[in-house]
Amino acid sequence: MSATHNPSPIEQGAQTRQRLLDVAETLFAEHGFAATSVRDITSAAACNLAAVNYHFRDKQNLYLEVFRRRLAALRDRRIASISEARSGAGSLEAVLGAFAATFLEPLVDHSRGRLLMALFTREMLDPQLPAELFKSEFVEPVNQALVEALMTTTPGLTPRSARACALEIVGQLLQVAQREGRARLDPAWEAGLPPLPEMVAHIVRFSAAGVRASAEAAE
Repeated sequence: MSATHNPSPIEQGAQTRQRLLDVAETLFAEHGFAATSVRDITSAAACNLAAVNYHFRDKQNLYLEVFRRRLAALRDRRIASISEARSGAGSLEAVLGAFAATFLEPLVDHSRGRLLMALFTREMLDPQLPAELFKSEFVEPVNQALVEALMTTTPGLTPRSARACALEIVGQLLQVAQREGRARLDPAWEAGLPPLPEMVAHIVRFSAAGVRASAEAAE
């Protein structure tokens, strides 16, 4: 008969912190920062106010850590997908396809992805985070990984051209993301538009041609 494991104080603290983050993320996504109280969070997480004060100091820092956790996960996933494509097939199309897939992953994941999109939308409507957070901890590291991959898989592509190409690729994917978001609100609006996989395949072909043309123009 196996002995029952009793969590140590350190383990209990880590579990409480994780539970607070999970609950806060859901409530912030559903109701926004202003409409979610610390009491709402502690009640749903089955802990007391002291736990929030101990782990995060206040609601503002809890909100910040919710975003930092999700941004880190998204950043690491996108960078890993780019690296895997470079070391695997090693082609420009493979890199673009992997990046597009992870970029649009939150739209395909109808449970956690939808919650994540709701959380980001709430922040855009009522900004609470430091202005540089997204850029420094998410956008710049991912863009740098994409730029390096474009240069590695496209001989002759300059850093300047690679950065311009990366911005164009992200712009196309953002348009697709906006289309998907609008279609969820009004399914009839999407009638006649190509399905998501077809759009992604088109972006990969179109972008690959553009990246190679940029490299040729630089020669």
